[in-house]
Amino acid sequence: MTETARRGSRWQLGGLLAPGAGWLLLFFNLPLVIVLFISFVERGRAGSIKWPPVFTLENYIDFFDALYLGIFANSVRIAFIVTAICLLFGYPLAYFISQRHPRWRDALLLLVMIPFWTNFLVRTYALKQVLGAEGLINSLLIGAGLIPGPLDLLFNEFAVIVGLVYGYLPFAVLPMYASIEKFDFALMEAASDLGANQARAFLRVMLPMTLPGVIAAFVLTFVPVVGAFITPDIMGGGKVEMIATLINRQFGVARNWPFGSAISLVLMLLVLIGVIAQFRFGGEERRTL
Repeated sequence: MTETARRGSRWQLGGLLAPGAGWLLLFFNLPLVIVLFISFVERGRAGSIKWPPVFTLENYIDFFDALYLGIFANSVRIAFIVTAICLLFGYPLAYFISQRHPRWRDALLLLVMIPFWTNFLVRTYALKQVLGAEGLINSLLIGAGLIPGPLDLLFNEFAVIVGLVYGYLPFAVLPMYASIEKFDFALMEAASDLGANQARAFLRVMLPMTLPGVIAAFVLTFVPVVGAFITPDIMGGGKVEMIATLINRQFGVARNWPFGSAISLVLMLLVLIGVIAQFRFGGEERRTL
């Protein structure tokens, strides 16, 4: 290929990449730079920023106050609980789907993906009605005579966890299904022939070989849950504080844009570190296998 042809190919490739790169630059990188700038300036009287800007690290220092660290720790704790539940329920479901006939398998996968076709906000409000004092669960339990009055199923941590599991379970099922579907189940028979029972064969053969899917499910579930806002706000009723609700309050009620920007960037950085660590761990697992 001549130099002119190579140069023309590069220009063609650049033309193909330009729309996507421009979109990312305008709607992702530029807003991120603006948030980064705001996080390093002092708060103005109206709640936005002081102009001309006065640069400071005070916003980041304030984040490490015990109160805000406690809120962040609570977000991480809830995210771990939700992710663990999604993995515990999602792995057997993914295994069950992978063992069905292809016709039924496609139908079951469709059922897993159907929630993505409905707005997340609508689904959250629907679940709120199910868990309400006059909702489906309380009505059935009271009608069966199992409880004298409605259970307190809303506006607490339990409701937030249920809502997050309900919303993010498909994010755990799909990557684990993709990993399990590729697994050679003849290896389980071989392990059984060598004297291993079903539990030992699963722990020593199947689980390690499907671990990349489990790690992907962990990342795809944990990352959005730790920064979730809609579910804690609606299902928690303002009683369950998570990092996203704190950020919303700083930009809204508190009118402290610099501090809200600083919290957003710290959250993004910590989540990014966790994602990189998980992918590195997953890569090492795949190379080992």
